[in-house]
Amino acid sequence: MDTNTQPDAMELIRLADLSQSISVRLRSTEPTLESLGVRYYDAEAVVTSGFVNGTVYLGFDSEDLSDWGRLLDAIEEAEQEADLDEPFTADWPQSGRTAYLRFISDDPYVVEVHDGTSTQIVVSVPLDMGEEWIAESRERLAAARAALGGGAEDYRGAIPDHEPALPHDTPTA
Repeated sequence: MDTNTQPDAMELIRLADLSQSISVRLRSTEPTLESLGVRYYDAEAVVTSGFVNGTVYLGFDSEDLSDWGRLLDAIEEAEQEADLDEPFTADWPQSGRTAYLRFISDDPYVVEVHDGTSTQIVVSVPLDMGEEWIAESRERLAAARAALGGGAEDYRGAIPDHEPALPHDTPTA
């Protein structure tokens, strides 16, 4: 653990196969800022592979947690529709504010880490994830929601004050 990561830090996202991974680690479960009921958190996207290893700052807010839950639903739905002409593609958190992840539901999955606001470097990591990765991601999301407060144990049971938009590249039916 680096010296800037607090003891109460946790992993919000972990996508991995046998040789490489991408994770999003909260630097602390305490918000760095709270404004008008929205909490802002510091996190980092971490890429680990035999070829490249790196970490980039990734900030998100409490509304992005709901977006992550909806993105998991959309990916699961896209997986069930095997006749898609184009692979499902979506960003989390929304691109433009901070570094972000781009999910490309293909065979294998490709997750890109974009540092668009700073260096404009993109790292593309193909991942051969098992079938259980969405369920594991939902468990991590529920644990993060519980640790961060926000009043909801599970994004599906929560009634948000407002509906945040889906990530930018999420296709609509």
